[in-house]
Order: sequence, then C-alpha cells, then structure tokens
Amino acid sequence: MPALALGAIGVVFGDIGTSPLYTLRECLKAAGGVSPTNVFGIVSLILWSIIVVVTCKYVSFVMRADNDGEGGILALTALASDVAPARLRRMLLTLGVFGAAMFYGDSMITPAISVISAVEGVTLIDPHLSEWIVPVALVILTGLFKLQKRGTGAVGRLFGPVMLIWFVALAVIGATNIADHPSIIRAVSPVYAFLFVAHAPATAFIVLGSVFLALTGGEALYADMGHFGKTPIRLSWLLLVFPALVLNYFGQAALVLARPSVISQPFFESVPSWALIPLVALAALATVIASQAVISGAFSMTKQAVQLGLLPRIPVVHTSSHEIGQVYVPFINLTLYVAVVFLVLFFRSSGNLAAAYGIAVASTMLLTTLLMYFVTHCLWRWKPVATFAVIGPMALVDALFVSSNANKVIDGGWFPLLAGAALFTVMTTWHKGREMVVQQIRNDSLPLAPLITSLTTGEHPVMRTHGTAVFPGGVADMTPTAFLHNLKHNGVMHRINIFMAGSTYNTPHVPDEQKVSVRDLGNGCYSVAVHHGFMEIPNVPSVLTLLEKQIPDWHYEPDDVSFFLGRDTIVATGQSHVMSLWREKLFAFLARNGAQAAEYFSLPPNRVVEMGGQINL
Repeated sequence: MPALALGAIGVVFGDIGTSPLYTLRECLKAAGGVSPTNVFGIVSLILWSIIVVVTCKYVSFVMRADNDGEGGILALTALASDVAPARLRRMLLTLGVFGAAMFYGDSMITPAISVISAVEGVTLIDPHLSEWIVPVALVILTGLFKLQKRGTGAVGRLFGPVMLIWFVALAVIGATNIADHPSIIRAVSPVYAFLFVAHAPATAFIVLGSVFLALTGGEALYADMGHFGKTPIRLSWLLLVFPALVLNYFGQAALVLARPSVISQPFFESVPSWALIPLVALAALATVIASQAVISGAFSMTKQAVQLGLLPRIPVVHTSSHEIGQVYVPFINLTLYVAVVFLVLFFRSSGNLAAAYGIAVASTMLLTTLLMYFVTHCLWRWKPVATFAVIGPMALVDALFVSSNANKVIDGGWFPLLAGAALFTVMTTWHKGREMVVQQIRNDSLPLAPLITSLTTGEHPVMRTHGTAVFPGGVADMTPTAFLHNLKHNGVMHRINIFMAGSTYNTPHVPDEQKVSVRDLGNGCYSVAVHHGFMEIPNVPSVLTLLEKQIPDWHYEPDDVSFFLGRDTIVATGQSHVMSLWREKLFAFLARNGAQAAEYFSLPPNRVVEMGGQINL
C-alpha cells in the first residue's frame, strides 16, 4: 500500500497538484485585481470547489463506480450501459464517446500549460531569460514523452518521491505565509464565496472559469484508478494532497493581500529570494509529472476504446507484469507530443493557455455525472429521491463550470474542442463502420455449420491434410472468407479447423473459465466464441491453450498450427444510407492504417497465412 500510494502521488495528482502555479493569478486577473472582497471570495470559492467537486464527487462518490477496478469515462459508460434500459444504450454510448474525446483534448493542453507555467518562474531570477521559456519547455516535454516507454510503474517510482517533496513544499510555503497574515483563515467560511458572488454576479461568473483551473486534474483521478487502485488514491488525497493544496492557496491569498504587487507571480513570490531557484527547479519537475496523469489516462482510455470497437487496432504495450492496467501506446504518445509542441509554439505563455484551458475537461465532468445517474439508479438501486438529491446538485455545479468556461472558446478553447470533435468523429465513424462491415459479412457469407456438413459428409468430401487451421476474428456462425479462399486455392481442409469469433464484454477482464465456449460442428471442426474484457488484448495462442480442455484428443502444438487471416479491403461506394461518402472514406482509411491483425492477435509471424478480400460499403 505505501508503494502504491507513493506511485499514485507521482502519477495521479500531478495535474491538480501543480494548479497553484497559475490558478489564483488567473482568478484575480479575471476579477479585475486585488481587493479584500476579491481575495477572500476567490480563495473561498477555490476551497469549496475542491471540496465539492474533487473530494465529495470524485474521491467519495464517482470512484465507487469502478468497473472491476477500472475507471475513466469509457469504463463508466460500459458499466452504465449494462444496467440502463436498452432504448437508452446508444445514447449512453454517444455520451461516453464524447466525454472520452474531450478527455483527449484535455490530455493535449495539460502538459503544455503545466510545464510553461513552471519555466516562467525564471523571469523572476532574470527578466532577460523570458526568451528561453519556450525552448526550455519544449526540451522538458520531449524528455517526458520519451520516458513513457518505460511504463507508468517505473515513471511513478521515479516521480513519486519528487511529488512527495513538492506537496510538502506547497504546505510549508502556504503555512508560512498564513502565519504572517492569519486573517485569511476566515475565508474557510463559504459566506465569503457567497458575498463575492452577490457583490458582482457577472464578474463572479467569469471568475468561475478560472477557479475551475484548480479542479482540472479531478477526472484524471478516476481515469488513472486502474493503475494504482482506489484506496491508495483516496489515502494520498485526504492525507497529503488536499491539505497541501488548501494551505498553498490560502498562503498565496494572504501574500497578495499584504503585497498586491506580487499578483503577476504570487506562487513564486511567496518564497524568499534565496529559495527561488530551487523552487523553479522543483516546479519544473512537478509540472513534468503533472503531464503524466493525463498521459497515463489517455493510454488507458485508448486501450478501452480499441476493445470496445471505438478505435481501430492500435499496438498496446503492457509495461508491468504486476499491474495489468499499466500500458504504453506508442501512437497516442506520438500524437499527444505533436499536439503539445503545437500548443506551446502557438500560445507561448501560460496566461494564453489558461484562456483555452478547462472547457474540454469541464464537459467530461458533466458527462461523468450524467452517466453516474444510471449507475446509482439502475445498478445501485437508489430510490429516485436519493438519486436526484445527489446527482442534481453535482450536475448543477458541473453545468455552471461548463457555462463559465464557454467564453474561453474564442480565446483558445477552440483547440481542445476541435481536437475532441475530430476524435469523436473518428470513434463514431469507426463504431458505425464496424457494424456495417459485420452486417455486410452476414449478408454475403455462407452459414458455417451447413457448409461444414456439406464439405465433410457429402458425396465428394474435401481432401484433408494434417495439422490445425485456426481462423481468428470471424463473425459468429458465418464462414470466414479466409476459409473459402483456402478451399478455392488449395482444395484441402486441415484435420482440425477452429473458427474463432470474438466479443468484448462490458467488464475489464473475463476469467479464463468463462473466456471460451466451444460448439462441435463435427468432423474435426469447431466454432469457438471468445470473450474478452475491454481492458484485455486478444491473444489467440493463449486462447488455444484454454481449448485443450474442451477439444477431445487435441493439444496445442505451435509448430502444427497455421493461422488464416482475411485481409479485407474496404471500398467506399457512397451507396450506404447509414453513412455519408466522406465518412465511408474515413472508415476505409482507418481500416487500412490500423495495426495488422497478426500483431494484434499476438500470432507467430511464421505461422500466418493472409487471404485478401474486398468489402463494398
């Protein structure tokens, strides 16, 4: 538990833990400057927003809705879809996909704003160093993305001690400034937040968009739950992270009340001049780690999306033999890196990035709350009054933050929204395209069982050859095109023929005893239904070892098995009434550029035979 808690501190809390670098500064800027009403009201809003959204909603409530230990909006969508009425499941899938797309948009902007905000501290050492902010930030970010291949566990062990020091430093710095100006403690009362809102409602509404910057790592707590488990995350938050953040925000507020001139950099101004250089260095390390939370979450989200049929096959690398949730996705890593470099070069300062930050993750938080309604009402069987009493206020708070962030769209919020919209289009197009392909195969293919009977017991049975032929990735009860091509070109059937059709359950993992079900078609032919969880990568050789117990007198010998795969070329015809021509072309492009089936199914390359085919949409 201590090791997992330290790893969680190093990975999960980086984003929310570095928000003090810029949050109070941006709030005061939006409020129009320093005044007792502004400072007391804003720091009170920050405190109670953290309590309501992070502690009450995510740590205490949403993290209870784990899907066999996994978190994130796609895991929540799978959980809600299982228990919701059938007529609502497509709507829930759409909500989940949109939330996931918005999370990707947030994953792009978090590393950029986090690292730049830390590097900007060098301007207090020497104003002439400002021209080095962007180059140094790019070097740091490049090193971070290159480190990802080592895995979340290794990164967590490396970053955990650094973040532990960071949160202790936040607490000490904050407590020191509070001791100098203890009157700020009165802002613990929510009365100051209400007075601030009542004094200038329009200004307060705009300020809420900046207050939300203190919450932007909340969704990552849930998304990264599968990496470390809920208990280590909860303990780390309650015992270390939450107290340290509160002390630091209040310490900064106390400082700007005493010295309004520090408003441009209240975080770095809150330490003596001799401690500035060490603090800038520590902040740079901490912001690198802040990026890790959303990057790890994006990896987990991608793995789930591939298995749920929302993205084409993408190579996923498992980086731990102990924690199955720890993965590395090279393509996503490269994509995020390119997007982050663009953001740094385009916006060039944390102030500009703050104007773009929040709208995407605020949307994801609102969708998470809506999905939680179905979990509480349909799965946990809460009474309607209890459900609305909990979900209603949470949804109201989330909607308030979404609307307050809406004015950021013009100032740069368009980028995460644009990226999210593009990913939403890709995911919905792939999902619908796969449904069309399966339907096309069912329309054009022959039923499997009658064909096997005619080939093996008819007047002219097909010649048989030794060995085992496996046909992975087929459609249940339909004849694979690779099997027909093998008959056409080679004129033989193997002694044992195994036809596999896979399906993904709405649970992260399926036990081995439930993973396969076999139907004997007679004469050495078997139809096998393979069941995977949405966090599992199909591994055909390991499935074959499970079949040894269910196929009489057969043993899996790798050198005696040939794997036949169909490589279908998707042709966009524009004749479909389901998708427009441009979406058909997009689906065909995605299908051409997905990972090879042999690699995805973990097949030995020297035992694979691929047969070409064509599917007209």
